Amino acid sequence: MTQQTGPEGVSSAERIGLSMRESRAQPAPRDAASWAAKVERLAVEQRDGVRGTNVAGRRLTGPVQGFGKMWQKTYRVNLGSAVTPREAIATWKAHFPEFWPPGNRFAGALAGISPGDVALLDLAVGGGVKLSTGVFVLYADEESFTLMTPQGHMFAGWITFSAARSGPDAFAQAQVLMRANDPLYEIGLALGGHRKEDRFWAQTLTALGERLGAAGPQVETRSECIDPRRQWRNARNIWHNAALRSVLQAAAARFTPKRRRPPASG
Repeated sequence: MTQQTGPEGVSSAERIGLSMRESRAQPAPRDAASWAAKVERLAVEQRDGVRGTNVAGRRLTGPVQGFGKMWQKTYRVNLGSAVTPREAIATWKAHFPEFWPPGNRFAGALAGISPGDVALLDLAVGGGVKLSTGVFVLYADEESFTLMTPQGHMFAGWITFSAARSGPDAFAQAQVLMRANDPLYEIGLALGGHRKEDRFWAQTLTALGERLGAAGPQVETRSECIDPRRQWRNARNIWHNAALRSVLQAAAARFTPKRRRPPASG
């Protein structure tokens, strides 16, 4: 078989090899260290204060893998002029769980928000039920960080937390791009879940603004339906529904006998 050559007498195989060497020689993107490594399934470490179920072995889910309508929601608060965006993000990352409304738990790594970390959540969903799930830190740098949801979470998507300056003032925002993960969650969102989520993030950003010294912080909320279609091919996601599993796990725990500690010796 005759090898084809270009006008400079360079064969196609040699050109491919040269392109591959040039590609390998290119430096990695400047933010490469801010991205988490690719994972197929989540591995978790038990953390104090949360149940820690419905996370291990789960895959990550973006809006493509979700079921319900696609929404983009933005929650924004004015932090005033006395704080910089980087200071805002540093405080948010270091004290993230402290800004959540009471009754909800976020147990992340001791080092704070870092790429690749898996945080465990216990979320109050009403009726005394705690939904046990988690989130994955997809990206984190000095100006923003993004959390992505696993199978079974209420929604399939990601949340990006960022801060920037507009004129003399700094603003912080949380932006959600999501679909309900399954038909049951979609019903729950329609029956008040959207309002509850809006209230959750408004309270969170209000608490952040107060911590950073903003005077009477007011949260601006914008919500837009990006795609009104429901993806019925993903209706089977209900198998991983963490709310249903959390209810069953809590019920099972009440009927599981607790192990007695052995008497102290001596």
